[in-house]
Amino acid sequence: MQCHYCEKPAAYAAESEGVKVGLCEEHFQTRIEELAESDTLESIRERVDVDRQE
Repeated sequence: MQCHYCEKPAAYAAESEGVKVGLCEEHFQTRIEELAESDTLESIRERVDVDRQE
């Protein structure tokens, strides 16, 4: 699988409702940074218990 944004091999892949998208390391990092700066990450935190420590 290759990156959704460029022609590099995908390092990560995400699937939602049957659609699978790959991201190279660089574009994965970019997307994570964008999410961290948006309200989307807080929404995800509310849905998933990310503060849980084992």
